[in-house]
Amino acid sequence: MATSKEFKEFILEQLNILDNIACKAMMGEFLLYYNNILFGGIYDNRLLVKIIDTNKKYKMNEAIPYENAKPMYLVDDVDDQKTLKNIVLDTYKGLKR
Repeated sequence: MATSKEFKEFILEQLNILDNIACKAMMGEFLLYYNNILFGGIYDNRLLVKIIDTNKKYKMNEAIPYENAKPMYLVDDVDDQKTLKNIVLDTYKGLKR
């Protein structure tokens, strides 16, 4: 199942609290970048972020974005912009090292 245009637009709207968010289409799904660093994606109408030490404190559940892929963290509460912003920033901090 591919991600709907409506869900993608909703996630991007939620992420508009951050500058420098980019979204790139990939086979019906979407990769998400912050300051040119890939931090996650939108897969099957789910927001997933890379598993990194700096975002473990959020105690998110693991999910598989697509068949044979590495697990990622599932962001359950995409309505809370403040927490979403913090998750992205903490994920980014761990990846840019």
